[in-house]
Amino acid sequence: MNDFNILAIGNSFSTDSTHYIHQIAEAGGVEVKVVNLYIGGCPLERHWQNIQADAAAYRYELNGIPTERMISIREALEEENWDFIVTHQASHDSGLPETYRPYARLVTDYVRNHCPKARLYLQKTWAYEIDSNHPEFSRYHKDQAEMYRRLSEAYEGIARELELPLIPSGDIIQEVRGLPPFRYQEGGRSLCRDGYHMDYLYGRYLLGAAWVEALLQKDIRSIDYLPQTPLVPVEAPDPAALQVIRETVHKICHGGDA
Repeated sequence: MNDFNILAIGNSFSTDSTHYIHQIAEAGGVEVKVVNLYIGGCPLERHWQNIQADAAAYRYELNGIPTERMISIREALEEENWDFIVTHQASHDSGLPETYRPYARLVTDYVRNHCPKARLYLQKTWAYEIDSNHPEFSRYHKDQAEMYRRLSEAYEGIARELELPLIPSGDIIQEVRGLPPFRYQEGGRSLCRDGYHMDYLYGRYLLGAAWVEALLQKDIRSIDYLPQTPLVPVEAPDPAALQVIRETVHKICHGGDA
């Protein structure tokens, strides 16, 4: 039996976010089932349309591993007694408050009706890298600081409106970007692998650590887990860089300034 069950209703950003949660939690002595419902680039509006159509349109990802199973949101909600259910806006729409309404409320009301005992969260996503070539970065004048400011205002506004807590992933990423060895603007390592998705080692680890700290209330600084991925098999993570991430995750999840 799992200690906790976590469901994400998202897109590739929730794929990044959920990749390491199971392994990190297990290293901290907690057994977790983590499911991500994946459609690339899926915004809240499309989640609501899929709910209305009961569309089995989502790739089912289990504990960070993609499967061939396709599933609807309804089927996923009925699969487990979920402890936590998390969603977020598509990254390109994240700084546009009008794209959240009415869909964020419609989706969360549907989820609440089906899983009244689950704790619902929004994940605050992140701004693109400073030199990102994402085609929608122009919405934010290709300015990372502007994108971060606008998505922060949008997420914090809808979270207050819906009385939902936020997983502060975007805040943690923005803070870590100003710390060595991740000062990309000064020649350091980017947390992104392509200008918007997270780096397979450090970026995805940061997100998993944030979810473990925010949802499971585990002090990530006490969990000695080294991320490993076959996607970059020749690279071993730097323990000092991981420590920078752990300290920042813990600080921001417990109210530190981003």
